[in-house]
Amino acid sequence: MRSMKQVDVPETINWAVFKSIAPYLAEYKWRVLMAVLCLVMAKVATVYLPFVLKYIVDDLDSKQKMLAAPIALVLAYGALRLSSVLFGELRDTLFGRVTERAMRRIGLEVFNHLHRLDLNYHLNRQTGGVARDMERGITGISFVMRFMVFNIVPIMIELCFVIGILLINYGYSFALIIATAVVSYVSYSVKATHWRTKFIREANAADSTSNTRAIDSLINYETVKYFGNERYEANAYDEQLAVWEQARRKNRLSLFALNGGQAFIIAIAMTSMMGMAAYQVSQGIMTIGDFVLINAFTMQIFMPLNFLGFVYREIKGSLANIEQMFGLLDKKPSIVDVSSAQSLDVTKGTVQFNDVHFSYHEDRPIIKGISFNIERGQKVAVVGASGSGKSTLVKLLYRFYEVNGGVISLDEQDIKQVSQDSLRQAIGIVPQDTVLFNTTLIENIRYGRPDATDEDVAHAIKLAHLTEFISSLPDKEQTTVGERGLKLSGGEKQRVAIARTILKNPHVLVFDEATSSLDSYSEQQIMAAINDVTANNTSLVIAHRLSTIVDADNIIVMKDGVIAEQGTHQQLLSLTGEYAALWELQQSNDE
Repeated sequence: MRSMKQVDVPETINWAVFKSIAPYLAEYKWRVLMAVLCLVMAKVATVYLPFVLKYIVDDLDSKQKMLAAPIALVLAYGALRLSSVLFGELRDTLFGRVTERAMRRIGLEVFNHLHRLDLNYHLNRQTGGVARDMERGITGISFVMRFMVFNIVPIMIELCFVIGILLINYGYSFALIIATAVVSYVSYSVKATHWRTKFIREANAADSTSNTRAIDSLINYETVKYFGNERYEANAYDEQLAVWEQARRKNRLSLFALNGGQAFIIAIAMTSMMGMAAYQVSQGIMTIGDFVLINAFTMQIFMPLNFLGFVYREIKGSLANIEQMFGLLDKKPSIVDVSSAQSLDVTKGTVQFNDVHFSYHEDRPIIKGISFNIERGQKVAVVGASGSGKSTLVKLLYRFYEVNGGVISLDEQDIKQVSQDSLRQAIGIVPQDTVLFNTTLIENIRYGRPDATDEDVAHAIKLAHLTEFISSLPDKEQTTVGERGLKLSGGEKQRVAIARTILKNPHVLVFDEATSSLDSYSEQQIMAAINDVTANNTSLVIAHRLSTIVDADNIIVMKDGVIAEQGTHQQLLSLTGEYAALWELQQSNDE
């Protein structure tokens, strides 16, 4: 079974994520201030409502039975209720834009950061898990910002108002009950929620793992079908779902314990408040209007306080998700530009490998002191057995990895001293395994230079020998190629790759075994396209089939990470060494 990486579930939440979010709110400072002002106004109107209700009840209960006063108070009650709602809606509208922009900014930053990370990270990442971390993190930001501003802060303001009013108007008893209940409720919620956070994180980890497994299987749909392993994949996915189910069960049971404790605290507090108020009314200490006011304040406080428990739980979970997403931002790329990096200045397009050493692991060197030059307009081919280090040279030239020793230069400029963007802009590649985006043919070709004109795209299509193929399609260039280009054959994908490389118009061209898996007819078409492209360009060809590089200006034969031989096709044949043996073997196989 493929190993599935488990997400670490730490015991505590890093509350410093608020500090990470804060800079994204600075763009709309005035909106934040206006939203806070509306929040305060809404709470003032809400807190004053029970007073109006008290006056209405007392007036109706009075013996004078004056009709004008209750009507005026009823109208005032309606106006305050409307004001509370309108200020709340205005607050939501103002702050909604702030939250949405913060989500957009953070989402874009994470997306860009993932593209800045080195190849080694992306070779080890789990696409489904990373996508879920981003999705849950961005959603978590929306939840935290919305409920912090719309619920927690308003409730805290209202609590301060109510406790102050009860203390001034009705003595310390009612205020003490409210304060004690709130402290008890919050303390219990914090401790219980901290206890159950690990279950939330375990559920999230299981969710990411199962999602990764599902996406991995669907991406490799053809492989699953080739080996008839649908049942194996289903069982493996079900195992991950079983872990998710168990984590969700723990989460649900812990939620029951939290809700039960919160309900008990609220029930005790409300009963105590109403009992004291009823007793004082019966003793003539308070009016019926005071009883209604106490009841209204109690309901007004404890109903949102009960909701506060849900909000706090969700904020804890959202903070865990946000922390996981910001954890992606904490990952540092191993390949970074030096502080003095300049843009690569290419005039000729010469490439130099000077005593280059490299190893993926210290105990296993791959490249052992390679040196060769590619002059402007030359075609240099690298051949050798699998594992000899041919494709590694391409990764080093693109600076996907740093050399352990020696220097790779482009027009006598050390590629470690120039910016990665400018370096990769100067190089175009036709890889062995061309992966296309799930969009149209024309968009995949235009990807080589998104701002290219239609005439430039048409020219690239012609040079890549794609014109006849595209004309044969019902939807022509608007044909959708499918996920990873699965609707196209290997040769068709390679010609699309050549077309977009032509469109890029780089100074240096790299062909990484571009015809290794093609039939003879497709190979001839691809080689015709490659020869057209490389006529006046500097090109490096990583070759498996020697028949494709007989016209190369220099052929480098690699063996065990070193150059065993080099020269032209005829020179290498005359040496009767490694190259000659490979040539004879391939010719025999072709015959």
